[in-house]
Amino acid sequence: MAVTSMANSSIRDFQKYNEMSAAESAGFPAQTTYVVVAGGGGGGNNVGGGGGAGGYRTNVSGEDSGGGASAESGLFLGRGTYTVTVGAGGAGGGPTTNVRGLNGFNSVFGTRTCVGGGGGGSFVTNKTGLTGGSGGGGTTPSAVGGSPTSGEGFAGGAGHSTEDPTYYAGGGGGAGSVGVNGGVSGGGNGGSGVSSSITGSAVGRAGGGGGFGLSAGGTASDGGGSGSTGSGVSGTAGTVNTGGGGGGGFATTSGGGAGGSGVVIFTLPSGVPVSFSGGVTQTSVTVGATKIYTVTATSTTSETVTIS
Repeated sequence: MAVTSMANSSIRDFQKYNEMSAAESAGFPAQTTYVVVAGGGGGGNNVGGGGGAGGYRTNVSGEDSGGGASAESGLFLGRGTYTVTVGAGGAGGGPTTNVRGLNGFNSVFGTRTCVGGGGGGSFVTNKTGLTGGSGGGGTTPSAVGGSPTSGEGFAGGAGHSTEDPTYYAGGGGGAGSVGVNGGVSGGGNGGSGVSSSITGSAVGRAGGGGGFGLSAGGTASDGGGSGSTGSGVSGTAGTVNTGGGGGGGFATTSGGGAGGSGVVIFTLPSGVPVSFSGGVTQTSVTVGATKIYTVTATSTTSETVTIS
């Protein structure tokens, strides 16, 4: 063997030894913190209820999961391959009258699954909001909001008790609070989301979408979309990678907003080697002894992260 080949081989062996030593010093199984958010539900089409936020789960100490739940227990991952899926947001109702918004899609990190947000209801039929991570808002008159998933979100608000002239729909539930019922003067606001500082700065996610309100659409926060205020004004889409619900729409020309896609964020000790399958879109940043991974999209439900 040539001297240069022997030198290159020795360098590779030395680098591999250093990588293995760093991983061993980090310890296995490795402690992991996470925030997992599913895709938000779409807003309903006609006098539409707001879409429910995608389910929200975390084990970051001192923070909250959705639905008023505390942070989940610690997670320790050994070497192996784990499923990672970022759920898409559900489509807003439309363009046909009386179409509910569609539910968002689930997000997955290993054994942790979050349920997609419920779609918002639509007048004259399909009035009730759909069940999801957080429930979608109902429409007028008095149609109930969808139920949430325990430990992930809250219920959607109900539509106002009368029809003409108070066409006001309920807001979608958020991870942090219930969607507001449609009132006498406007559409119900979307429920609040939950804030996390897992990336180093506080970010609110998983807010419900606002319900339709003639001249006074329901408002939203933490990634949720606002409700329509009348003809020609569509419900606003939920923000990408927040799991926010879409705002409720008015009619065929101004339908409900789509739900925002979810996100999977997790941390590992910086010395642990990590790789992803080809369909994963992610970024990472090292802060001290911790590496923070943010997965913003997956092309299939079979994508993975491998810890070696």
